[in-house]
Amino acid sequence: MAPLRTIAQRAAPRLMGIVSQQVRGMATEKQIFNQIQSTKNIQKITSSMKMVSAAKLKGDENRLMAATPFNAWASTLSSEPQPVDDATFEELPEKILIVPFSSEKGLCGGVNSFITRSVKNIVKAQQAAGKSADVVVIGDKGRAQLRRTHGDMIVKSATEVAAPGSFALASALATELMSVGAAEDYDAVVLVYNSFVNAAVYNQMYKVLTPFSDATEDTTFMPGYDFDMDKEQAMEDLFEYMVASQVYHSFMDGAAAEQSARMTAMENASKNASEMIDSLTLQYNRARQARITTELIEIISGASALDD
Repeated sequence: MAPLRTIAQRAAPRLMGIVSQQVRGMATEKQIFNQIQSTKNIQKITSSMKMVSAAKLKGDENRLMAATPFNAWASTLSSEPQPVDDATFEELPEKILIVPFSSEKGLCGGVNSFITRSVKNIVKAQQAAGKSADVVVIGDKGRAQLRRTHGDMIVKSATEVAAPGSFALASALATELMSVGAAEDYDAVVLVYNSFVNAAVYNQMYKVLTPFSDATEDTTFMPGYDFDMDKEQAMEDLFEYMVASQVYHSFMDGAAAEQSARMTAMENASKNASEMIDSLTLQYNRARQARITTELIEIISGASALDD
C-alpha cells in the first residue's frame, strides 16, 4: 500500500491543478459532450444540403444547356460575354444601368460577394472616367450587400425571385428594366452574373446590351427584314425581347453556379465539422481520463488513511 500512497501523493498536486483549470475556464465533460452532439447534428445538416445541391445542380445544368442555344441569336445583336477579372470597362458608354444577379439564400460561398465586388469595380471605373451608373439588383443577398455602400445608386430591386427560373420570370424582369428607362434613359444595360464552368469552377462575366435607338435610321441594320409596323416601335420591342433572352440565360447560368458553390461550401463545412468532432472527442477523453484518475487517487488515499 505504501507505493500506492507515494504515487497518489505525487500525482495529486498535478491533477488538482487540472481540476482547478476546468473549474476556472475549461469546459466540463458534459459541456464538451453537448458540443460534440451539436456538431454532429450540424454535420448531418450540411451533408444533407450537399446532396440536395448536387441533385439541384443536375437540373440547373440541363436548363442551362437548353438556354444556351435559345439565347444564341442575341449574341449577334449584342456584345459577347466578357470576364470581369482584369477588365478595364473602358468600352462602357456614358450612362449605364448595371443589373447584378445574386441569390436569395446564403450558404453558397462567395457567389454574392464576387458579384457585388464586380459591381463596385464597374461603378468605380465609371466614376473615374467621369461617367455615371445606376443599379437594378436581382436577389436579396446582392441588395443587402450593395445597399450599405451604393444605396443611392439602386433604382429598383427584385427580391424573392423564384428558383428555378423560367422565361416568363425573365420577361417580367425585362419589363421591370424597361420601366426604369433601360431603352430610353441609358446608353447600355450591363448584366453581371456568375458563369458556370463545372462543379468546382465559376467565373464572373458581364454583357453589354445597347438599345437599338440608332438603328431606326440605319439602313444597314437588319437589311434583309421588312417591318409590318413602325420600325422604331419594332426596335424597342426587339430590344425588350433581347433583354429578356439575355436575362433568362444569365439567370440560368447564375443558378447553376450558385448550386455548385453551395455544394462545395457544404462539403467543406462537413469536413470542418468532422475535424471539430475529432478535436472535441480528444478533449472529452482527456477530461474523462483526468476525472477517473482523480477518483482513483481519492479511493487510494482513503484506503491508505484507513490503514494508518
